[in-house]
Amino acid sequence: MAAENPAGDRPDFFDGLPDDLVVSILCKLSASAASPSDLVSVLITCKRLHGLGTNPLVLSKASAKSLAIRAKNWSESTDRFFKRCADAGNLEARYILGMIRFYCLQDRASGASLMAQAAMGSHAAALYSLAVIQFNGSGGSKGDKDLRAGVALCARAAFLGHIDALRELGHCLQDGYGVRRNVAEGRRFLVQANARELAAVLSASSAPPSAWHHHHRHLLASGCSLLSDFGCSLPAPEAHPANRFMVQWFASNGTGGGSGDEGLRLCSHRGCGRPETRRQEFRRCSVCGAVNYCSRACQALHWKLAHKAECAPTERWLDAGGAGEAVVMD
Repeated sequence: MAAENPAGDRPDFFDGLPDDLVVSILCKLSASAASPSDLVSVLITCKRLHGLGTNPLVLSKASAKSLAIRAKNWSESTDRFFKRCADAGNLEARYILGMIRFYCLQDRASGASLMAQAAMGSHAAALYSLAVIQFNGSGGSKGDKDLRAGVALCARAAFLGHIDALRELGHCLQDGYGVRRNVAEGRRFLVQANARELAAVLSASSAPPSAWHHHHRHLLASGCSLLSDFGCSLPAPEAHPANRFMVQWFASNGTGGGSGDEGLRLCSHRGCGRPETRRQEFRRCSVCGAVNYCSRACQALHWKLAHKAECAPTERWLDAGGAGEAVVMD
């Protein structure tokens, strides 16, 4: 029997693989990566993987988790990488880069354009974020608010199953905000938001259905009443990578990015991260005046998560006659 060839004489089977097959494998990796490091660690292995890993087809498949960059790691090269992904048609990259440019880098036109591109591809989070911008007139003056456009964008995102959009649309209908008031229809959307919230947690849980009863009792003890309609509690929903980035960015840099930006506030719902783009843009709790929100959805969610236990009338706030919308509870 012939002796094996020395290791240095063995053929490199990887070099023999056709590019199309390697690109297909990288596409699956890009779509299933749990973090940016999963993808980066492969791309830096060799020149061939780096070259094929930046193929537009691979970049177009990158998932939100593989694009979940930390704010401290943001750089010009990161911006260029996201732009390449966006140019390849990646809706998540368009949305995340759009949010970063609009709110963090204060490049309003470019950020809004990228979010609009994602929205045209039926990206639910992009549709909802554009609705929030329309409701607040973000990036402009108070007179730039377009409530009807906000409701229309919110309705499209709600149709795609976006939970915050369902909650926002429900409150708009209940309050007659930008749409004809319809309390019953608004309530239906709020219940649907809660049902989808429950379904999302159940699908993400690794526990078998038989274990849900015990899990349900454990969640009740947590005191986090996200599903008051169903008499049970659930943990706060996981924030989108774009929102996590903004939370980290403004925790490190503050909200004042330019002249006249001092005193701008962040949305009090800690999973949101949106800042005001002008003073007094966000609505305040009219009871305590201590918290403020970019949207009715964040207001309602934060009420259940924390503010319900903290809110108390503030004499100073009441004496000052501070303007703000009442806390909404569903």
